[in-house]
Amino acid sequence: MLTRKQHELLLYIHERLKESGIPPSFDEMKDALDLASKSGIHRLITALEERGFIRRLPNRARALEVLRLPDSLSPGLSPQKKFTPTVVEGGAPAKRPAASNDDDASGVSIPVMGRIAAGVPIEAIQHQTHSISVPPDMLGAGEHYALEVRGDSMIEAGILDGDTVIIRNANSANPGDIVVALVDDQEATLKRYRRRGASIALEAANPAYEARILPPDRVRVQGRLVGLLRRY
Repeated sequence: MLTRKQHELLLYIHERLKESGIPPSFDEMKDALDLASKSGIHRLITALEERGFIRRLPNRARALEVLRLPDSLSPGLSPQKKFTPTVVEGGAPAKRPAASNDDDASGVSIPVMGRIAAGVPIEAIQHQTHSISVPPDMLGAGEHYALEVRGDSMIEAGILDGDTVIIRNANSANPGDIVVALVDDQEATLKRYRRRGASIALEAANPAYEARILPPDRVRVQGRLVGLLRRY
C-alpha cells in the first residue's frame, strides 16, 4: 500500500518517461509534489524501493529502474512483471523513452556510425560499423543514425557508458539540446548545447567535467539526441 505522495511520485516518474523520455530531476520531482526540499524526494524514493516499485542501480548516482506500477493501475500485469528497465536520473536524456537494444527485428534499421565520447572527446566519427533495429515510434522525420557511447560525462542526463544513442541528423540545435558536436573538425563529443554570449558552451552532465567554451567557428552540430537504447 502506497501513501499518496509515494503514489504521486511513482506516477509522475512513469508518465514523464512514457510521454517524453525525459526523466525528471530531483528538483522537478520536488516541485511537482510541492515538497519543501529534495530530502523528501529521497525518502519517497527509498520507500518505493523498499516496496519493490523501483530499484536503485549500483554505482550510479540517483539512477533507478522503474519495476512496476500499482496493480490498480496496471490490470493484466502480474505484480512481479517488470517493465523494460528505464533509468531515472536528474537531468534530461533522450527525448524518447529508453528501450532495450534487444528489440525485435520489426523496427526500423539505422546505421551505427561508430563511437561517441561522453567524456574526453575522441576522434571524429567516420564510417558505418553496422546497423541496428530501432522501434519506429522512437524516430520522427529526417535521417537518423546511432552511436555507441563511451565515457561518463552525461550520466546525470541518464546516458551511461555502453548505451547506444539515436541521433537525428541536424546542423543546428536549440539551447539545452543534447547534441553530437564536432570540434575543430577532429573531435566528436556528446554534450548539452548552450549559447554563452558570442560563444558556444558544450556542457557535461557530470560535475567532474567542466563545460567547454568555444567560438562558433570551432563547433559544428552533427545531430540531436532523440533516443537511446540500453542492453540489460
